[in-house]
Amino acid sequence: MPIVEPTYKPPFWAKKSFVSTVFSGLARTVNGVEQTRERIELNDGDFMDLDWSYANQPSHKVVILLHGLEGHAQRPYIIGTAKMFNQNGIDACAVNFRGCSGESNRLYRSYHSGATEDLKAVVDHVLSKGIYDEIYIKGISLGANMALKYVGEREDVPKELKAVIAVSSPCDLKGSCNEILSLKNRHYAIRFLDHLKQKLKPKLIQFPENLSIADYKSIKTLIDFDHVYTSKAHGFKDAFDYYEQSSSLQYLPNITVPTLIINALNDSFLSAECYPVKEAKLNTNLYLEMPKYGGHVGFIDKGNVYYNERRAFEFVNSINKGRFDF
Repeated sequence: MPIVEPTYKPPFWAKKSFVSTVFSGLARTVNGVEQTRERIELNDGDFMDLDWSYANQPSHKVVILLHGLEGHAQRPYIIGTAKMFNQNGIDACAVNFRGCSGESNRLYRSYHSGATEDLKAVVDHVLSKGIYDEIYIKGISLGANMALKYVGEREDVPKELKAVIAVSSPCDLKGSCNEILSLKNRHYAIRFLDHLKQKLKPKLIQFPENLSIADYKSIKTLIDFDHVYTSKAHGFKDAFDYYEQSSSLQYLPNITVPTLIINALNDSFLSAECYPVKEAKLNTNLYLEMPKYGGHVGFIDKGNVYYNERRAFEFVNSINKGRFDF
């Protein structure tokens, strides 16, 4: 499918990637969304918490929202999308990945960029309610990669899944990790690693047979974290095996559901491989939009409604109308 022409024009002060990314992550607030929590039990004995918000009238449509690394269902980029869809007659199911809802998960494993088994569990649970005949998935950053992998790796995509939107997606995990570890992103890398290590601390006590203090102290970078914890806890040989198997880029040619990727060209977290131009041109179901600005999940726009939130609804609406004129 031809590359989508972006129409995003940020305010002048938000054109720099750092400004838009940091403001959106630390300063933005979204009000007017009431969430109700539901806990689902997983087949391996663990759990995930889902935070639901609803349209004003009963709806047979729902958007499943997936947060980014060390995010949760109350992040502004999740609440903002929920509000947009709720106001347009669509329920929202905001997923908290394992250990991200304010309570440690039960197992040594947690979540990662390619954990599509957990997304499948959520989709199956939503369908089991017998309410929804249209499902959409919108993922942000880590959640975007997961959504793309989910829809591209399987032949048994539920017929109810009508559209996928992936925002600021690190389609190539190794390339994205290298970018985050570069000098320009050092402040982000330190912040991410600190959050991850703090969350890992309780597992030192809970699972001493899996993680030693020496192992924990050896974690100095995000790649170290993925070598020591992510890969070993989730069945990969090492960090690089995890990146290779979990990157969504390899699955994009197989996508059969209308899918929109919005990756800003000035996103400092994304490597060149995270802009899948060739894959989009060869797959009629894959739409790629590359705005000049937006940073990482920083598509600041008028009225505290972000560009990617409006585009997500426009894309879903165009799918429903059967014409892709968004």
